[in-house]
Amino acid sequence: MREYIKETVAKRIAGDIVMASGHGSAMRKWREAFNATQHDVAKIMGVTPSVVSDYEKNKRAPGVRFLKRFVSALMAIDEERGWPTVKRLAKAMGLGQIAILDMMDFSSPAVIDDLVRAVEGAPINSRFGRSVVYGYTVIDSYQAITSMRGNEFWQLMGTTTTRALIFTKVRTGRSPMIAVRVAPVKPAAVVLHGPSSVDPLAILLADTEGIPLILSAAESEEILISSLRRTFSGVTV
Repeated sequence: MREYIKETVAKRIAGDIVMASGHGSAMRKWREAFNATQHDVAKIMGVTPSVVSDYEKNKRAPGVRFLKRFVSALMAIDEERGWPTVKRLAKAMGLGQIAILDMMDFSSPAVIDDLVRAVEGAPINSRFGRSVVYGYTVIDSYQAITSMRGNEFWQLMGTTTTRALIFTKVRTGRSPMIAVRVAPVKPAAVVLHGPSSVDPLAILLADTEGIPLILSAAESEEILISSLRRTFSGVTV
């Protein structure tokens, strides 16, 4: 189960509870959706079942910390069972795109220089200034080309278009930049992972679109993703 899928599902659940007119009813709805008892949830949270019951009956209003622990308990219960509920919810939310290897949204902006360091990268065009990103998406470029349709490009953008698109398994960078060129929305930056050199056309397209283009020297996709998560873990939503 990819981290971004678990995180996105958890955020959607928490958001639904926060926005509900009756927080307790929403908490009960999600607990039952995960086929968990009050005792199951209370045990993981380190409280008594009566405490969970009080919240579900709206006798108490959940704060941010309690809500986070509640949702984390649901996720932990589902993990023990092999993620059946999260997988179902992810499919319903359209999160099953195999081309997406990882995704993260930030609550505060990160400067491009931080992104360059995280991907062990080097700028390869002239479109650099004081640009910022509010998230990133790591994309398997081969899977994107062979499996994604044009209208699915929006899935790469998460909750904001001010993000970096990081393409792996890249040979020259021409195909990813052509895809960006014809896409209806543009990212704040593009990172290419894989090529030893970049096609001049890719650089020209990046300059034409005004997009910073970065070449990553990370040893592998796993190291790339691990470095990104380690670098930006403190600025997530």
